[in-house]
Amino acid sequence: QLQASGGGLVQAGGSLRLSCAASGRTLSSYGMGWFRQAPGKEREFVAGISRSGVTTYYADSVKGRFTISRDNVRNTVYLQMNSLKPEDTAVYYCAANLRLLVQTTSDGYDYWGQGTQVTVSS
Repeated sequence: QLQASGGGLVQAGGSLRLSCAASGRTLSSYGMGWFRQAPGKEREFVAGISRSGVTTYYADSVKGRFTISRDNVRNTVYLQMNSLKPEDTAVYYCAANLRLLVQTTSDGYDYWGQGTQVTVSS
C-alpha cells in the first residue's frame, strides 16, 4: 500500500513537503509519480521519478517550484513544494509503476495511494 501524507493549509508563497510511504512493497523496484486533482478538474500529472532517482519529470506548471525525490532506504518518496500558489490547491496522490521509463500519464501507473489535501490560501 501507498500512503501519502504531509498535506495541509498554507499561505501563498509557502512550502510543504509531501511524503509517500510504502508498506508491503520495496519502492526501489518502482517508478513513482505524484498527481493532483482539483475540484471539478481531471487528475493531472505533477512529477515523476525513475527507480534509481536519476531521472525526473515535472509538469510545466510546477517546474522550478516542486522537487520530487526518493529515499529507497526509507522506502519513501517526497514532493517538496515551494512558492505555492492558490492554483496548487488539490488532493495530491502518489502512484507507482513497474515500468522502466518515467511515466507522465495516469494510465502509466499501476498502484495508487490515498490522497492528501493541499490548500493554498491567497
